[in-house]
Amino acid sequence: MNFELKILGSASATPTVGRHPTAQVLTVGAACYLIDCGEGTQWRMLEQRIRPQQLRAIFISHLHGDHYFGLFGLLGTMHLQGRTQPLCLIGPSGLDEVLIAQARASHMQLGFALEFTAVDTEVAAPVYEDNYLSVSTLPMRHRIPCTGYLFAEKPRRANLIKEKLPAGLSPAQLAQLAQGQDLPADDTQPGLRHAEVSAPPPPPRSYAFCSDTLYTPALAELVRGADLLYHEATFLDELRERAAQTHHSTARQAAQLAADAGVKRLLLGHFSSRYKTLEPLLEEAGQVFPDVALALEGLVVKV
Repeated sequence: MNFELKILGSASATPTVGRHPTAQVLTVGAACYLIDCGEGTQWRMLEQRIRPQQLRAIFISHLHGDHYFGLFGLLGTMHLQGRTQPLCLIGPSGLDEVLIAQARASHMQLGFALEFTAVDTEVAAPVYEDNYLSVSTLPMRHRIPCTGYLFAEKPRRANLIKEKLPAGLSPAQLAQLAQGQDLPADDTQPGLRHAEVSAPPPPPRSYAFCSDTLYTPALAELVRGADLLYHEATFLDELRERAAQTHHSTARQAAQLAADAGVKRLLLGHFSSRYKTLEPLLEEAGQVFPDVALALEGLVVKV
């Protein structure tokens, strides 16, 4: 089953040519999840051939415009395209008030239920669950309430090994084995244990999204061992005082968190518009944590 992250935007508050405000799509199996929705997100989805109707849930980190100003247009488009399936929206308190005010002023109507869950940005707690994932918040330290998200894949089923299956099994018996159940003995055959005819399932995968935040060493324990970590890297370390003033992180600090947490891979994003080239940020982080990449527009990361 696929577990894939696609970067739609990785700029900070001021977009530049070729860089757009924060937005990502995580695809797990047949389900898609939007993480932040900066201005122009639906245009980026069009370019990347991601259908809005595929979205099962939207996760918003905080109420700075470069992380959610694209939400109004996206919701409107889903209504115009005839969406009827309910949509989960998860984000900080106040997002619902903004949407209600905008809907009232524009007489916006939606043909689908928008199910809003307000999160506590001060704690790490479960906020969403479906057949594929369980999602928990990650407390960020920013100028306004802000949360990250940890996406943890649910354990997958073991795969049956065709060569080990005895002949003559009925479709019902095969289905029972596929569900992880043992076959009891009967008059026609001895019992069959699921473990005897299956391979161990691959380990569950996880993705940690750390939005705008001060460097916070305590986050390492919350994202420990993640397969993929996205962490903002607005500045180079020579501007760490500026980063502290604006409640952001540097590339070196992001790499240090990745190293402390023992994650497998690191993505850097939320780049300041002052940097015309991003290679210095990559080089700086690589001195601390080697398996690092830039969250460039259109990047696809398979986990």
